[in-house]
Amino acid sequence: MTCFSCFVGKGPVRASQEVDEEVSSIQNVRIFSYKELRAATQDFSPDCKIGEGGFGSVYKGTLKGGEAAAIKVLSAESRQGVREFLTEINVISDIEHENLVKLHGCCVEGAHRILVYGYLENNSLDKTLLGSNDNNIQFNWKVRTNICIGVARGLAYLHEEVRPHIVHRDIKASNILLDNNINPKISDFGLAKLLPPNMTHVSTRVAGTIGYLAPEYAVRGQLTRKADIYSFGVLLLEIVSGRNNRSSKLLHEEQYLLEKTWELHERGELAELIDSSLNGDYSVDEGCRFLKIGLLCTQDSPKLRPAMSSVVKMLSGKISVDEEKITKPGLISDFMDLKVRGPPKAIDMKTSSSSGSSALSPLNNTSLTSGSTTSYPSMTVTGISERSN
Repeated sequence: MTCFSCFVGKGPVRASQEVDEEVSSIQNVRIFSYKELRAATQDFSPDCKIGEGGFGSVYKGTLKGGEAAAIKVLSAESRQGVREFLTEINVISDIEHENLVKLHGCCVEGAHRILVYGYLENNSLDKTLLGSNDNNIQFNWKVRTNICIGVARGLAYLHEEVRPHIVHRDIKASNILLDNNINPKISDFGLAKLLPPNMTHVSTRVAGTIGYLAPEYAVRGQLTRKADIYSFGVLLLEIVSGRNNRSSKLLHEEQYLLEKTWELHERGELAELIDSSLNGDYSVDEGCRFLKIGLLCTQDSPKLRPAMSSVVKMLSGKISVDEEKITKPGLISDFMDLKVRGPPKAIDMKTSSSSGSSALSPLNNTSLTSGSTTSYPSMTVTGISERSN
């Protein structure tokens, strides 16, 4: 290995030794050489490229044993030094859950930062349920409930069982992958921000997807587990309705799924939102219950959103949904119109796609819009020091 910029002043030999020591301390993932991954992807051929996101490009590769892999090459813009990279790898190498994508290996050679995951043939929810569904998966109500509960369990594990707690920051349909049995697995938590146990939130550069972003995160940069819960609530509405959180093909008043859901809830007509392609083969009461849970998760005040462990119990029918606790959600139209004063700081926001968007990889970080680009007002991310419950 060569000298890394984060070891400036220590000399090449000492730097290499320290990196070797840190790499050798990683027990649960395989360390790949850059040469191996080049061979697996035909020298990172464009033909093997299956997606590109804010953190880098993803390639489908074939490892020496014939195993297919999703190989994520982090971009230089990720600005991760070797220590930070290996620290995160050490944290996530121990994480194993049936509803989380498993990290199999990494490469930290020279300036290269590469993650290696298992490849899932059934792709992501936004390519299947919300997209063209080239896999011809039958998303009946039983399959959808299994996906909703599985994602909730995976997120509850990250939020409440992993130490330190992990906030995903970008829960969305393209980050929910499906295995051969159509079981959901959350991807892209390998670069998530970690919450130290003595903190309830951190302020950070906003990274996420418009449509899924909680208002307090999008406007103030305030990141808590409750921001993930908001995103999950939007995803839940998408799964039940079978439509993307925003569709420019619809009339203006119909475009935003969360706004439409709230409107129907106030009228007592939530059943209208359940995907018509189910052809009535579902429980109306259960479908409406899932939609109400989505509204609970997307409430404007983070304090009112339930913990993910409670969401799992509500989805599973182990505890009831208290409809009286449902208040108006944090609607995208409310915070997009805000006039934020002062020079905007760097922000990393992606616009959510409508159905029929361009191809997305199993480990993609962005949704790419088809057609015209949507403009959003400048938003300033401010430092917040007080704690949030």
